[in-house]
Amino acid sequence: MKKALQRTDDGLAFEDGVLTLADGRELAWRSWGDEDATPVLRIQGTPASRLSRNPDPDVQTELGVRYLMADRPGYGRSTRKPGRGIADVVDDYVELLDHFGIDRIPAMGTSGGGPHVLALAARHPNRVSAVTVVVGASPLVDDEIKQLVGVNARGYALAEQGWQPLFEFLAQVRVRLLSDEGMQGVLSDAPASDRKIMEDPKWQRLSRENLAETLRQGAEGWTDESLAMHRPWDFDPAAVRAHVTWWHGDDDKNAPLSAAKRVVAKMRDVDLRTWHGEGHFVSLTHDREIVSELISRPLPRPPH
Repeated sequence: MKKALQRTDDGLAFEDGVLTLADGRELAWRSWGDEDATPVLRIQGTPASRLSRNPDPDVQTELGVRYLMADRPGYGRSTRKPGRGIADVVDDYVELLDHFGIDRIPAMGTSGGGPHVLALAARHPNRVSAVTVVVGASPLVDDEIKQLVGVNARGYALAEQGWQPLFEFLAQVRVRLLSDEGMQGVLSDAPASDRKIMEDPKWQRLSRENLAETLRQGAEGWTDESLAMHRPWDFDPAAVRAHVTWWHGDDDKNAPLSAAKRVVAKMRDVDLRTWHGEGHFVSLTHDREIVSELISRPLPRPPH
């Protein structure tokens, strides 16, 4: 017998839950889509919550997929984990898969979710069948920092100074994000392709809902995660054995393509696909293509 799922105002089915992890922390999760759809682990960006979704529900419905999503520590309703890295946090996703009785799953990570999906594949190779990175965040060099949208460039510089200066800045940005200014105002200097996406009223409404949930606890979890990605990564991308498809725009001012190329160069089985003249958020318009490619890959033999 199927569960009676909740539905959004535009008809997308979902179920919410909270999982108590082995260390006692709570992990808030959401399953987007019908129970009998193909499961995909979808790891959202930074900052974002389990409420992240495409404004067009038909993309997911027509692909026949069910997204498993979770709030990372300190976001939404998940317990904060001070001093966290990247690799240790992805262990939470393994407990989530165990909770759902899923052995192996195709997984994708967008923006700040990119390093997390790679860490999951490197640390738990027997739990992912295929990997996709979308506009993935990567370590930057000085010339790339100068290319970033203003708020990200400032945040990157403050991360060099430590947790407290970065936290104080992100706390101020949080107030702006949760005000009428919203993401579209904070990123007003983004490329034109991104600004066009952010002009959509439905995108803005879903963004406000997502950010209100993401940052409900404050900016501490966001600061923890930003520092975890700013420091040298605590896993080796070269250890990823699954095939990775990496999608990126060449006008991305949040996660520059040149930085992504350095990570890609370290990996053993990766297909880098670039969009010309497109930025960070425009990957949303390619969602159908991205997810379709991920779920269409033949199931490989599990690694030993």
